[in-house]
Amino acid sequence: MKKVLFLLILVAFLAGCSAEWYEHDTIYKTNAHMWYSMGGYKNTTQQDLQNSETQGWWGDEIPYIPAE
Repeated sequence: MKKVLFLLILVAFLAGCSAEWYEHDTIYKTNAHMWYSMGGYKNTTQQDLQNSETQGWWGDEIPYIPAE
């Protein structure tokens, strides 16, 4: 019974994640972003910073609006 419950929870979790996952063909913005994330982050260069800004690795900026 525990295994069945575990599998049901796992399936529900994966179904929720897959709804968003399948909307994107990759989690990386560009190939340079992928290689940077796979290990290049340890020695960040000026070129990495420029690529990050020009290629939009960090997505859209959402401004912080404090609660009133």
